[in-house]
Amino acid sequence: MPFVNIKTPEGALTRAQKEEIVHRTTDLLIGYFSEAARPHTMVLIEEVKDGGYGRADEIYVIPDAYRAREAE
Repeated sequence: MPFVNIKTPEGALTRAQKEEIVHRTTDLLIGYFSEAARPHTMVLIEEVKDGGYGRADEIYVIPDAYRAREAE
């Protein structure tokens, strides 16, 4: 069973973007494992809270400009 775990900052993606990532990632894996793997393919998108991770000794907080905006 193919399994992909994607971590992203909380609020960076809309629901529609997450759905697209799941579909496109599944399609990518099917290209390697065959169509038989589709019902067994798991794509997990984990959202990490602001301040829950860091880089280069700095705690990361997503800037407002990068936060997802749901379609109105």
